Amino acid sequence: MSLLDRYLLRNFMEPFLLAVGAILGIWLIFDLNDHGADFLHNGAGAAQVAGFYLLQIPQILMLALPFAMLLALLFSCGRMSRSNEIISMLASGRSLGRVLLPLFAFGAAISCLCLVLNYELAPRAEAAKREALENIRRTKGLDAPRDQIEAHLFRDRIGGRTWFVKRMRPSSSVLEGVQVRQQDEQGNIIRKWYAAKAIHDPATGRWTFQRGVIIDLNPEGEVVKVDDFEDKGQRQVDHWLETPWRIASSRLDSLQLTTPELEEYLVNNHDFPAAQLAPFRTTLCDRWALPWSCLVAILIGAPLSVVFSRRGNLQGAGLAILLFALTLPIRSLFLALGKVGRIPAEAAAWTPQALFFCIGLFLFWMRATNRDFSSLFLRKV
Repeated sequence: MSLLDRYLLRNFMEPFLLAVGAILGIWLIFDLNDHGADFLHNGAGAAQVAGFYLLQIPQILMLALPFAMLLALLFSCGRMSRSNEIISMLASGRSLGRVLLPLFAFGAAISCLCLVLNYELAPRAEAAKREALENIRRTKGLDAPRDQIEAHLFRDRIGGRTWFVKRMRPSSSVLEGVQVRQQDEQGNIIRKWYAAKAIHDPATGRWTFQRGVIIDLNPEGEVVKVDDFEDKGQRQVDHWLETPWRIASSRLDSLQLTTPELEEYLVNNHDFPAAQLAPFRTTLCDRWALPWSCLVAILIGAPLSVVFSRRGNLQGAGLAILLFALTLPIRSLFLALGKVGRIPAEAAAWTPQALFFCIGLFLFWMRATNRDFSSLFLRKV
């Protein structure tokens, strides 16, 4: 790395870190305004409050880093342009791309960091926030777990079984108050299981039903056999594809699932209707697309922050902020279309990034060829 590269990065890093700190500080003030009363009323200690906010940092960084990069670019490169430092670098024989190469490399590195955060840490933040807040409100956090699911209905289309579960947890292998109905290819109910508990063995895939009854029926719905084990005993079933996590997955929110959990959901529930899988496919694609907003911010902000007059500096900063602000509603629109199945999940996640990436390339080409951005809006007479 040359001396000019280090100088450019040093001028960029200071406003970048300040912008990240300012965004985190503003978020902290607003969040304390919302939850401060809960902390004081329940006597939460400093460690609890600190843990509550540390859990949310990955999610907030995902939102803060692209904006911080854009603001740092506009400030640092704009200041260097006004002092003619950028012109001096270009006059030394370097192209605009070579001058800005350290910033593009830094943007790619931050995008890779966001990929890591968005893989597991950021998606867990919202669920962890609610759980931590409930623990603070309950002071000791010893009440029933918050991920408990009650009165849940699940349909396994591959096996032709319908489950009703009175109470369960996705992370537990025990289901309480279980009813299972087996249907044949014509849709006739041919067997029913009723059990106080159903226990799943993940090693063997075996289900064990305790304290219940099994009823066999003929195609006309008449009872032909009853196997009662209500008082004692248990019954075991092998080779069922259902697992507790798969049974609970139809109640899960795609935004709160990590990337591995989304992949597992789509593999295990491939028999679900396309409309039901669309939000999960779209969210999975967005997990890989969203982190590259940092590189898009660099590509949009860099050419617009390199200016050669005060008027151009103001115009460039305004245009950069406007363009990057437009990414939010456009991304939300495409994700909404993807989640309802109007467009493919890949298109919903990657089209906004590709669109603004192309806009950034066009702006960079205009700056590299020394074209005036005002010519985009003003027609010469």
